Amino acid sequence: MEACLQRKEQKNRKAKKFDGAAEARLTAVACSDPPEGRECWTLKLLADEMVALEIVDSVCRETVRKTLKKTS
Repeated sequence: MEACLQRKEQKNRKAKKFDGAAEARLTAVACSDPPEGRECWTLKLLADEMVALEIVDSVCRETVRKTLKKTS
């Protein structure tokens, strides 16, 4: 019975790419003017910009999408 009341430890869970500060920077970049020659930011451009700003080592477009969807 005791085992039913306690959660199991999740061993396969990956660490998050974005913490609170990185999420705030992503939102700020997404709300800023897009790069020259572009009308709006794309997910790939945002992911590349986050790497260029050295906020994260690498990030995929899907992570950027989920983060922006969560903060909207």
